[in-house]
Amino acid sequence: MIKYDLYKLLKEELKNGSADLVTRNSGQVIRKRIERDIAGEKEGEVVALDFSKIGVIDYSCADEIVAKLISRLISGEYGDKHIVLSGINENQKENIEVALERKDLAVMAATRDGKQAIIGNLNNYLQETLDLITKKGKITAGDLSTALKLPANTSGTRLLNLYKKRLVKRIDETRDGGRVWVYAPCL
Repeated sequence: MIKYDLYKLLKEELKNGSADLVTRNSGQVIRKRIERDIAGEKEGEVVALDFSKIGVIDYSCADEIVAKLISRLISGEYGDKHIVLSGINENQKENIEVALERKDLAVMAATRDGKQAIIGNLNNYLQETLDLITKKGKITAGDLSTALKLPANTSGTRLLNLYKKRLVKRIDETRDGGRVWVYAPCL
């Protein structure tokens, strides 16, 4: 996992002395910088946007930075990469959540006290699947079928949907002489 210190990016790009992410224009500047940086990361990489030194993030900036990055990520613009949030506080979480919910998006996040959470919209059945993956550390469609007593195609579809939303990583492994996709949490 690679961490992008948003406070450092804010200082380098805006040079205004503030620790707050406010206004749509500021958000565009920071997002464009993140997009330039993420383009150079290797495939499969998890990029953590670190909010631990940031004060406030308003809705417009949350929309510009987080919601647009996640939207473009799942559309495939950044390749096979993942974005998570780290070091967020409750106030930041609220504005980020509103921005994500309005676009029906979700992202994995770690709060400042170390708790993991999903921020945004996620169907109950996908949340149940993600919770199981997080608990077990990694899972295959067969494992999911057994654990939740689901048909194989349902298990595969759930896992694929979580992967397409970039909420889990997908690893190609060889098991029992065959290849299988293994899904693991991004955080």
